[in-house]
Amino acid sequence: MRMYDIIEKKRDGKELTEEEIHFFIKGYTSGNIPDYQVSALLMAIYFQEMTAHEQAILTKEMVKSGDIIDLSKIKGIKVDKHSTGGVGDTTSIILAPLVASLGVPVAKMSGRGLGHTGGTIDKLEAIPGFRVELSNEEFVKLVNQNKLAVISQSGNLTPADKKIYSLRDVTATVNSIPLIASSIMSKKIASGADAIVLDVKTGSGAFMKNIEDAKNLANAMVSIGNLNDKKTMAIISDMNQPLGNAIGNALEIKEAILTLQGKGPRDLTELCLTLGSHMVVLADQAKSFDEARKRLEENLTNGKAFEQFKLFTRSQGGNERVAYDFNLLPQAKFKIDITAKQSGFIKEINANEIGKAALMLGAGRSRQDSVIDLAVGIVLHKKIGDSIKEGEPLATIHANHKTIDDVKQLIYQSINISNHSIDAPHLIHETIQNF
Repeated sequence: MRMYDIIEKKRDGKELTEEEIHFFIKGYTSGNIPDYQVSALLMAIYFQEMTAHEQAILTKEMVKSGDIIDLSKIKGIKVDKHSTGGVGDTTSIILAPLVASLGVPVAKMSGRGLGHTGGTIDKLEAIPGFRVELSNEEFVKLVNQNKLAVISQSGNLTPADKKIYSLRDVTATVNSIPLIASSIMSKKIASGADAIVLDVKTGSGAFMKNIEDAKNLANAMVSIGNLNDKKTMAIISDMNQPLGNAIGNALEIKEAILTLQGKGPRDLTELCLTLGSHMVVLADQAKSFDEARKRLEENLTNGKAFEQFKLFTRSQGGNERVAYDFNLLPQAKFKIDITAKQSGFIKEINANEIGKAALMLGAGRSRQDSVIDLAVGIVLHKKIGDSIKEGEPLATIHANHKTIDDVKQLIYQSINISNHSIDAPHLIHETIQNF
């Protein structure tokens, strides 16, 4: 078998066989196939795309290229959740204790962030003492004992994906649905979950800017999961404005705690209840979405979800007093209000630009080796559709330096005020499941 023939076949729009995809992945991972030939194949895939069967095989081969996490010693159906990323997306930190409070085992491996704010692991490290590095034995023990543990991704997961992604980044082939879908799903499948709930974002703050692209990606990932024997479903949610009010690591932890107390922003709470309900159903802990949602709502009201968060924090070495005293979280030196220059209604909050403003404060990473400032960020006081009066606060900047004129300017440019009333955007656009 020759790589030349595989490139030619895909260039001409033909379907690759399992043997050909295996040859390509194994050869590239081992160093026997050069970058320039893989670059040619990636460009052929970019233009000719892949069938659902090809995508499933590509994903399976990337999974097999490295370690596969064995969660078989954890009792029950393990359901994972993945978001395609956005601004102010704190859902994992809320969902983990919320879903675990109903007895669903949440054995989650999360990563660090690159971009607007930190990843789930960075955010959890804003809690004093919280340990994200656990042995496999301790990880399994905590999930069996408490139904919940969240640790940093480690080991040699999907090395083929890492090599291919680096090449996609420099060959203008990042925006390919088959390559995006197989990349995301290979890591999810290798992480050992039995079922997967996907939150695919669309809008100005999302990777997929329009709904059609988001639907195509969601359908591709759901198909890949189900063809690899992982019960998988997806929702498409709106990211034309930041989710919730807080953008920044310690600020998002505070917002997550408030949400688990039943005091969180309406959109963040709604998304967590939607995703969590699907997770509970896939774990066979409820017969219907409505039943699952009712039980989750009860646990937000009766305090069980909040108690689960405290147990989770305490069990991983964190100071659970942060649940009552937010001053124990990293604090920024300066808090500066951004006020409205006119009265009216919030027409637009460009999520991507607000995310950039948080990055300028130091809340995220522009490079993998960047150091995150866990204390800084932005808290929005208004969302799309809200009324506002001239001089009323639009947002509060949490900063550790006074020179933030560029951040202020970007926030003003990102928020558009209209003289006419505006409808709030729909949060959940679509649900996709085909199992």
